[in-house]
Amino acid sequence: MSRRGRFITIEGGEGTGKSTLVAGLRGSEAFEQALFTREPGGSPGAEEIRALFVSGETDRWDALTELLLINAARRDHVVRTIEPALAAGRDVICDRYLDSTRAYQGVRGVDREVIDAMHETAVGLSPERTVLLDASPETGLARAKARAGPDRFERMEGGFHGALRAVFLDIAKAEPGRVAVLDATRSPEETLAATLEALAC
Repeated sequence: MSRRGRFITIEGGEGTGKSTLVAGLRGSEAFEQALFTREPGGSPGAEEIRALFVSGETDRWDALTELLLINAARRDHVVRTIEPALAAGRDVICDRYLDSTRAYQGVRGVDREVIDAMHETAVGLSPERTVLLDASPETGLARAKARAGPDRFERMEGGFHGALRAVFLDIAKAEPGRVAVLDATRSPEETLAATLEALAC
């Protein structure tokens, strides 16, 4: 029987350097055969939903509507992109996944039990390993503001981002075997080296 690929996710708040880390992993020998993808998005249908999800005013959708949108996008993403790659033996590295839903929609008022139940019903697939990039909201938002065109989540008030960080860290504390927490204030080179070490097993 052929080897099934590993499903790895990269998580963190706004401006923690996920995109930079993913770019570094793309260039590494360890993951030269891996499939790199993102959420929301990662398949044509999911990318269309992403455009609805991240644009517009901060109050465009309530939290439950966001949860429905993200699960519709995630199912299409998993069915059309992630599962075929894993079944073919390729590792998949995804920029955001279920933990981001737990954090973002959880902070916005959806119970964790509802989030997890909907994920299990609509999708079912969970990551084997997760790298959580951690930085203070002040650091992350300063980085995010330096980019052009902040999205609707980056424009949410500062207390929201502090609550996000707390949820991410709580998830990591509850699942230390899956989630590796890395200091996102280090240089991109140091962060990449630490990530490769964390994923070496």
